[in-house]
Amino acid sequence: MNPTRRTVLVTGAAAAASLLSPLPAVAAPHRTKAAATPPYASYWYPDSLPSGSPGAGITWRSLKRWKAADDADLAFNAASVPLADRFTPTPANTTARSGQARIQSLVSFGPTSSNPSQGAATADYYALTHWAYMDELVFWGGSSGEGLILAPNAPVVDAAHRHGVPVLGNIFLPPTAYGGQLQWTRDLVQKDASGHYPLAARLVAVAAAYGFDGWFVNAETGGGNSALGADMLGFVKELKSLAVARGQRVTWYDAMTVGGTVSWQGALNSQNQAFFQAADDMFVDFRWSPTSLASSGQTADQLGRSRYELWAGVDVESNGSGTSVNWDAIVPTTKFHVTSVGFYRPEWTHSHLPDSRTPGDFHAADDRFWTGRSLDPSRPDAGDPWRAPAVPVADRSTVGGVPFASTFNTGHGLRWYEEGAVTSDAAWNHLGLQDRLPSRRWVVRTQGQRPTVSFDFDDAWRGGSSVLVDGALDQPAVLDLYATRLPITADTVVELTHRTDAGAVRVELAVATAEPGAAGAAPPYTCRPVESGEGWQTVSVPLTGLSGTVHAIGVRLTASGGPVKWRLGGLAVRDAVVTPAAPSGLRITAASGGDLRLAWKAAPCGVRHYTLHRLLPDGTRRFLGATGQQAYFLAGLEPEQGESEARLELRAVGELYTSSDPVTVTHPW
Repeated sequence: MNPTRRTVLVTGAAAAASLLSPLPAVAAPHRTKAAATPPYASYWYPDSLPSGSPGAGITWRSLKRWKAADDADLAFNAASVPLADRFTPTPANTTARSGQARIQSLVSFGPTSSNPSQGAATADYYALTHWAYMDELVFWGGSSGEGLILAPNAPVVDAAHRHGVPVLGNIFLPPTAYGGQLQWTRDLVQKDASGHYPLAARLVAVAAAYGFDGWFVNAETGGGNSALGADMLGFVKELKSLAVARGQRVTWYDAMTVGGTVSWQGALNSQNQAFFQAADDMFVDFRWSPTSLASSGQTADQLGRSRYELWAGVDVESNGSGTSVNWDAIVPTTKFHVTSVGFYRPEWTHSHLPDSRTPGDFHAADDRFWTGRSLDPSRPDAGDPWRAPAVPVADRSTVGGVPFASTFNTGHGLRWYEEGAVTSDAAWNHLGLQDRLPSRRWVVRTQGQRPTVSFDFDDAWRGGSSVLVDGALDQPAVLDLYATRLPITADTVVELTHRTDAGAVRVELAVATAEPGAAGAAPPYTCRPVESGEGWQTVSVPLTGLSGTVHAIGVRLTASGGPVKWRLGGLAVRDAVVTPAAPSGLRITAASGGDLRLAWKAAPCGVRHYTLHRLLPDGTRRFLGATGQQAYFLAGLEPEQGESEARLELRAVGELYTSSDPVTVTHPW
């Protein structure tokens, strides 16, 4: 593959009034052991480094010399969310199938050497949200001048895991035309005196320490021979054996052959079959044809492997949803799917937009890519030349336990909101703060004019976004929100936080305690009224009289005056209100002026993330950022008027967005 195709810091003056912390502040030491530097996603060469000197902002590192104990950025890069279990609800349409084709995405989230560990102060980011159709994400990157082995950053892993998607780091041995050196391939597959491959063990240790799910092996440096091919096969076998023991995966890319040469096959055949057998799955190069995919599927069957462990490469970097693809060769509509789909660079939905792009522009393009031209997975457009994943692939959900809550935060925004108030007026992104989001965007069931439904960034209840329904609503409309498996008890309630911005609308909670009767059918909803009023309203709706399991949640909107603009800011399902315990040991570990590194000990349990605020001399609180990790980097703090020290406050936030008591630390000026 062509390599050229290949913490939150949020500040703002707006703040809401708050009581000062009742806990004593812990003063930071006046001297710290190291300067505070921003953390980035980690990257390495296998062993030997290039000749010369690295470019500005690049650090050359050897994976062979990596040790977790010496990794200064490990606390910033280690994921905090375990991989969630998923289930497959009744498909939203009659064309989507479960148990057949799956989706893999190879995504570049930023440059290899400057990919922030904890987000950044911009909303301009590939904040992907259509996890429900995805089965594997590869954190694509690596280059001959920076490093060849790239570990995923924590925000991406946390967001993917919350939606049940494993994330793989990338091992990229580039073609010689792009600076590849065969020595780096030899370094990767070197053996020790006992005949083992030490870097295989090191890769598994990195993934375990960082909390991601394995490795994508992409060996494209030419010039090898059969001995190197044998060493690479032995390396992949050992990598897979060690990975399985740690719950990790290995994906092989169709490039190097068993003879050690690089020859992209576009098929599963004798040249790469041994590598496929050694790995969990294989990305089939873009050179495939209908015939080669058909034979590849048959070969996988004969090997006793699933044909859907083959990802047929679809290069969407240049044209995205305008890419011409022979879909019937992969996911035919009238026969069993042939293989799975491997998207190369679907972040086109972000990168192709003009520089003036907004978060709304990105999500519109991303919805078009994943859902299709109809923008409603329950009503696919049969004439759409782009066969979006929602058409052939059944969506999955992780909403299987109580408590469950969402504020429809997509992981980026133009401001930060807390209970409807702006507590930071700066743009931001941090994908690890993304909520579990509706998987079917957007299913609207109405006999009238269909309203527009979107994530909106002009206002929110919490985080950076809310759901906006905008339209005439000339007939009642039901908006599907979540497919769920939530047990109902006598105490179960559903909370909705909503607001009507224009028109007049009656709101009802829609709850289904059974699956739809058939694919594409509506869930058998029971509707219950939701009180409305001025401004944001949080309303609790008991599920009294219902029993069993909640299989679907939606809202039913009936206009009494229009056009209507109605906003959904939060949804929660709970039996009781649970508040997390506070973290402890908050401290500043490094400082350079107003640049700080902070660390703390985790709260005992039930923590979704941590929020950091600054307590100002006038008693107000300013939001600085949030993270799922136990470390945070702040940049550019400056003294407020009359302030001798900056007072920082940390809270644990639970799954229901309840906050713990604060702990504080001060930074003297």
